[in-house]
Amino acid sequence: MASTVETVSSGADKLRLVVVGLLVVGGLAAFYLLAAQGPLAQWGSLIGGLALAVIVFFTSEPGKRLVAFGRDSWREMRKVVWPTRKTTLQMTAFVFAFTVAMALFLWLSDKALEYVFYDLILGWRGR
Repeated sequence: MASTVETVSSGADKLRLVVVGLLVVGGLAAFYLLAAQGPLAQWGSLIGGLALAVIVFFTSEPGKRLVAFGRDSWREMRKVVWPTRKTTLQMTAFVFAFTVAMALFLWLSDKALEYVFYDLILGWRGR
């Protein structure tokens, strides 16, 4: 089965993604360069640059595919049949009981092998 690699399809989408990167870098640079102007100017430039970057990203083809993926994922999540509280508690109790039973089995196996090797085969008593 051949694997497919999805790439940015058009030059306009590549340009949009470059603009997104520049807006993010510009917002971060403005945040640090506007330190003398006060926190309102700093945070405004950062949030503004990031918001513009998000808007430009969602107008590109990868952004549209991301939105479509989110919609499809939400649609699939709504199809899931979640277990009832009673079923969840029963399954949790089963897992705990199995864990305790397995721990006891492993402990008994360890003690049995310890007895066989140390007491019967090697003859080491008083361990």
